[in-house]
Amino acid sequence: MTIKAFDPAYSGNVFIGATGDFASAQAVIYGMPMDWTVSFRSGTRLGPARIREVSIGLEEYSPYLDRDLSDLRYFDAGDIPLPFGNAQKSVQQIYEFVKGVYAADKFPLGLGGEHLVSWGSIRAARDKYPDLRVIHIDAHTDLREHYEGEPYSHATVIRKVCDDIGPDRVYQFGIRSGTREEFQWARENTHFFPFDVAAPLEKVLPELQGYPVYVTWDIDVMDPAHAPGTGTAEHGGIDPREAFRTIQLLGQLNVIGFDLVEVAPQIDPSELSQILAAKLVREALLAFVK
Repeated sequence: MTIKAFDPAYSGNVFIGATGDFASAQAVIYGMPMDWTVSFRSGTRLGPARIREVSIGLEEYSPYLDRDLSDLRYFDAGDIPLPFGNAQKSVQQIYEFVKGVYAADKFPLGLGGEHLVSWGSIRAARDKYPDLRVIHIDAHTDLREHYEGEPYSHATVIRKVCDDIGPDRVYQFGIRSGTREEFQWARENTHFFPFDVAAPLEKVLPELQGYPVYVTWDIDVMDPAHAPGTGTAEHGGIDPREAFRTIQLLGQLNVIGFDLVEVAPQIDPSELSQILAAKLVREALLAFVK
């Protein structure tokens, strides 16, 4: 898929501080406005646009990382125009787009959209980096082989990743919801760290050093007290301080791609979820784009 110059008439906004020059950019932000397979509350296709819109309220400086967005050059490509209702074709188009980002030697940062969109981005990362490792931060296992008979679902995305690159290359953190069978399969096959994120991540950092790492982050890993705007909220999650600490820790690794998914802004009129998502994107840019 050709990456075109950003057209504000199409997407309506850009993430704060984004450059209009793709050629000089170190990173590319792109939206994946899809919620064709959500199993409870829909609306995540609206997430990318609203995350951009609320980003204007952020400071460009991160006191957590002592870096400023002005230190970077990143291009906002807008939202990928996905075929409404066609999950498989949508994932394929995301894959082709992100392959183009990697071909241009730029860091891809995706905004979802339901979690199935990550399958397209991770496939592109796998093509670029055959020894890829995936860090999955989420409330849910997402390890079903199918959901209600459908293999393309936000409940199956990490199982697809495991089947593709091998479950021994997948690290799961913060999980607190799934079937008994999924939890058992995860304990036996992936690197599985339920309930917590930062503490177990810090322990496994040494074994991830030297590998290319893709990070997929579902906003519902947060406790719904902090991020109620998501389709399948689960109590018992992490707070923002742990989230920011987690990104600091991930910054010690060779992170080669990142996505943040499952923000459903219409569910959260307070905008807390969207603002937190935008701040996590800011931190990710500053931590991962060297």
